[in-house]
Order: sequence, then structure tokens, then C-alpha cells
Amino acid sequence: MNRRGFLAKSAMVALSLQGHRLFAQVAAESCVVRAPTGALRGESVNGVRVFRGVPFAEPPIGPLRFRSPVKNAPWKGERDATRFASAAMQPDDPAISKSEDCLYLNVWTPESAAAKPGAGMPVYVWIHGGGFTGGSSFAPIFDGTPFAREGIVCITVAYRLGVLGFLDMEPLLGSEYAGSGNNALRDLILALQWVQENVAAFGGDPARVTLGGESAGAKLTDILMGVPEAQGLFQQMISESGGAERVSSAANAAAVAKGFGEVWGERGASGLKTAPATDLIAAQTRFIDSWPQHFPLRAEVEGKVLPKLPVETIARGSTRGKRLLIGTNREESALFVGPHPQHDATGADLGNVPVARFQAVYAKYKALYPEMSDERLRIRALTAEEYWVPSVRVADAHVRGGGSAWMYRLDFAPSSGRFKSYAYHSEELGLVWDKPNRNIDNAAAEAALATQLHQAWIAFIRGENPGAPGLPSWPQYLNGAHETMILDVQSRVEEKPQEAELRLWDGVL
Repeated sequence: MNRRGFLAKSAMVALSLQGHRLFAQVAAESCVVRAPTGALRGESVNGVRVFRGVPFAEPPIGPLRFRSPVKNAPWKGERDATRFASAAMQPDDPAISKSEDCLYLNVWTPESAAAKPGAGMPVYVWIHGGGFTGGSSFAPIFDGTPFAREGIVCITVAYRLGVLGFLDMEPLLGSEYAGSGNNALRDLILALQWVQENVAAFGGDPARVTLGGESAGAKLTDILMGVPEAQGLFQQMISESGGAERVSSAANAAAVAKGFGEVWGERGASGLKTAPATDLIAAQTRFIDSWPQHFPLRAEVEGKVLPKLPVETIARGSTRGKRLLIGTNREESALFVGPHPQHDATGADLGNVPVARFQAVYAKYKALYPEMSDERLRIRALTAEEYWVPSVRVADAHVRGGGSAWMYRLDFAPSSGRFKSYAYHSEELGLVWDKPNRNIDNAAAEAALATQLHQAWIAFIRGENPGAPGLPSWPQYLNGAHETMILDVQSRVEEKPQEAELRLWDGVL
């Protein structure tokens, strides 16, 4: 995410936090669950039990900085679970509390589950977005109440961000830190192991886990589809604006580490172990601003956690027999470059390919879409590079590897406001989590679509085909037809949408 995009996303989170403060004022009653890891005292609100700030690992601080996460020991007595833990360390945002001690999750479960632990309810584990450097598991839009009211145990998880979760420290600190560029993946694997061991106490079925996320959370979901160690920990996946391209080779990860070390400067490598976390994040910001490749901090294909490129592993059957719901929004990149971008893409706008390769493809867009303005062409091509093409590649690989998939494209766009007529990045979140925007001219149409999408996601999490009253029958995405649900005021199914555009990217992405 470039700087402008990060600020835009941060503003959205800050606004949603206002809603959280109001939500927190709702009267609640105390409730207790006794899980294998220990007893938790949470709150029961309007038929939903909520347990916040539940640890799934030892705090990754002190000697555990830059190390693989360590499973936390069970505790004695009742642990207070009425407050969210701090978000992972990230560039300064006064709206949220941040800490290196961040490996916690949050659980929403139906109150009815209290009478029957092990009730076998489906489980939805959610990974937040934020460009691998920001975001939190407790943004108010991720309040799991709407899912819990439908009989789903909803869990939102945190993971280490930026240099603490995605920087390979081996070149700086030695061989004992090999693979530390995948610590965020290891955090998520440990969280999923916690779910397997503990979710039955909340009424969930560990054999009915759907792993999902949006943006960076979707990319991590797609990458985890290619992690052998993770395969027994979930049965279904939901990917909203993702793709599995956001990984580094070992050589590139080493170059990134060296570059960060040069920015870190005089304190030397040993100072990395003891410096205040805020100093690490400040150096991270300077490093990202100076590095020629966008998103330098990313997961690493190091032969262990990630043995190969995730798409290759998926195509060879790592997710055989699993179900995938995947899609993108039509004009994702409008959120980052603005609705009226005045220049062609630079390195700061691209997530997956070098500028020269992008420009070679982009040069063909005008002939493909002669009716589009230059502004819309720029947004269309950037959206393809960052989200749409990578998501199609994941869906195709998953189906080739023996999985089943359902594809969507969100075309619904606000009829007023800054993003008028653009289906921008993150717009689907308010629809899927049944929290539609009420400040647009077509708010009623959006609310109706939110009801449909929320119900379609619920159906999928339950193990059914995605669908809802008012939506056309949603066919599987099969290699060949590539039938895709186009989500709009009047939703429809299209075969091979944007097929000619997709061919432009063959051999490039």
C-alpha cells in the first residue's frame, strides 16, 4: 500500500473506532467459558457472548523478539476477557493502542452455545488487512456479532506486522534467526492451532473452520493455502481482494534485510534485539520510503514454512477437496491513487511487478478499452495488477489442484461522495459484515445488497453453496467457463469476465 493508500485506510479505521466506543457502552452481563487453555470471563450482549484479548502465544518480546511464536501455557483461575488487547506495532495512529505484545484473538459465539460446549457450530477465523504493516483485529467493522447471531463462532486474530513479522533477520543476527521473515505466518498457524484445541469450548467444530480475510488478510489466507503445516487447520477459505503473489525469494529477502540494516545504521545489528519497538517502526518507515520495490516486507519462500511459490503448491493439490470463495472489487485501486489519478503508475503504486513490465501491459489497455478515460484505465490496470489477476491465478490453481471455488466481482458503487461510481478497495467489508454505509444516495440499495452478501457468506461458512434470496444461482468457478457472480444492484452471472484483459497478463503475472 503506498503512502496515500495507507493514510486513506487509516482514516477509515479511525472513523470506525468511533463506532466501537459507542458499541462498548452497551450494557453487558458477565459470562465464563472454560477452555483447555484456561477459564475466560467475557461479556454477554444481546444473545452473543464476547471474549476479547485472548492470548494464543507467549508475548513475543525480550528474548522472543524476531523469534517463532511460542505456545502460551494454560493459566489458573479466571482470566479477564472483556477488553481488546493492543494492536501490533505499526506506524503511529493515535486512534489505537499498539504494543509488541500483540498475539491475541477475539471470539464471538452464540449465547446458546453456553449450554452445549462442542455443539459443532461452524467457525470463521478472520485475518485483518493493512498492507502487512498496519491494521488490527478489533476494528469495529470486524465486530463478529452478526455472524454469531447466525450460529457461527467468529474469531478475529492478530499477527506481528512490518519488520517484527516479515523481515528475515538471519542476514543481520545470524542463522538462529533463519526464516524470521515468516514469523507472521507462524503467528497465524499458532492461532489456528489454538482454534483446533479450544474452539469446542465455545461451541465451535474444529473440523468446520473457514479461514478468511481482506486485502493483506486475504493475501495471507491465499499464502497459507500453500503452507503444508497449515493444511489440517482449516477446511474452507474466503479471500476478499487477495492473491498469493506477495512473497519474496530468499535472495530478495536477504537484500531487503541488508537494506533495512543500512537504514538502521550506527546502533548495529545487536541493537535490533533491545531497541524500543517504536525505534524499529520509525526505521521501518524510513526504509520503506527509500526502497525501490513496493511492499518490501513480505512472506518468504525459504523452503520450510513456504517450500515453493504458494500458487505452485496449490496447483499441485495442497488444498485438494477444500472450498474457496474468492473475488475482488471492480475499481480497487481508486482508494489508493484517488478517483482521478493524473499520472501513470510508478513503483510506489505497484504491488507485484516492476514498472517496465507493467507499462508493457498497460500500453495495450487503450486498444482494449477505447471508451475508457485515462483515469479509469489507470485504475483498471492497477486493480488488475494488485488484486484481480492474482486472485484469478489462485482460483485457477485451486481448481486445478482438486478444490472447488466460487468467484465474485463487486461492481456496486456509491452514487455520491468521493468514490461515486467506483467499487473501491475495502467497500465489500461493510456489506459482508452487514454494516452498510448510510451516507450515500443509494444507501437503500446498498443495504439490500449487504443483506444478500452477509447471507451468502454465512451459507458458505456453513458448508453450503454461497447464495441468498435475491441473488441468482451462484455456479462454481470451473476452469473453462470461469463463471463469476457480478454483485450489484441487480446481480448477475458472467462467463469469463474481462477475458481479453486477463490474456494481456499471461506470462507477466
